[in-house]
Amino acid sequence: MKAITAEELYKTYDKGKIKALDGLNLDVEEGTVLGVLGPNGAGKTTTVRVLATLLVPDAGRATVSGIDVIKNPQEVRKIIGLSGQYAAVDETLTGWDNLIMFGRLYHLSARAAKSRAIELLEQFSLTDSAKRPIRTYSGGMRRRLDLAASLIVKPKVLFLDEPTTGLDPRGRQDMWGVINELVKGGVTLLLTTQYLEEADQLADEIAVIDHGKVIARGTSDSLKKQVGGERLEIVVENQHMAATKEIVARISSSALNVDEGLRLISAPVTTGSKALIEAAKLLDEMGIHPLDIGLKRPSLDDVFLSLTGHLAEEKKDEDLALASKKRGR
Repeated sequence: MKAITAEELYKTYDKGKIKALDGLNLDVEEGTVLGVLGPNGAGKTTTVRVLATLLVPDAGRATVSGIDVIKNPQEVRKIIGLSGQYAAVDETLTGWDNLIMFGRLYHLSARAAKSRAIELLEQFSLTDSAKRPIRTYSGGMRRRLDLAASLIVKPKVLFLDEPTTGLDPRGRQDMWGVINELVKGGVTLLLTTQYLEEADQLADEIAVIDHGKVIARGTSDSLKKQVGGERLEIVVENQHMAATKEIVARISSSALNVDEGLRLISAPVTTGSKALIEAAKLLDEMGIHPLDIGLKRPSLDDVFLSLTGHLAEEKKDEDLALASKKRGR
């Protein structure tokens, strides 16, 4: 059964000037994790907001666990959890008070809200700091509390919109552990992220969105293969650039990437370490001693650049739209 479906979703901002969703189609199997990648402004957050009933699309249809998000938003809200890009907690309250408040907002009884708060504080390793004001929490603690709040009603489907943005590597690792445990418990998860390694860790499949539509989908490994798998990279002195280009061209059947300023020649290779060894041998035969040589796995920017034709932008279309609204345009 499909836990999430989106069919031909359209959404524009600023009187149609900003096209956030442009016929987006998406689905997520029950009990799986879909990672949604894309450059800033691609439409990731708008997609989440539509599916979580916070935004009505201009056109299209979407369901969560078979329930239409436009026709029956209240029913959808009973079975989902949402954690946005920024912790949606009250900094003047304690962690305990925040969870009790969320429980009561979900119409839990006072006793049920307290019981659930105790469970979540323990699950997210926040018991010792439960009675401290949120303003004293670290970024990682706030994110964990925000995620805990989204689980008050034990959702069937969970939407996480860039849940580790702003966290340090340790905080990100901790959050991954928490999310993995939720997935093991049977929660269906749609996760937006700009970290390819995050999708590697958490997602069964990845969908790449750009300009409001899905442009590629598959496992992390299959997407990496689309951008050439591993890349052979060689840095040499200026006088050896031409000869090194010929060597790399013999090893790789793909187009070379040459950065004259960095004196870097690179190209996708399919044979991994064999290509590296062959390159080193050929360079040695020609008396060329590279300043640096190695294999590089595709990065998130590599995937973005290959699939979308550009790197991540500085601002989201949604952010621009919100700013425009604030100015009263």
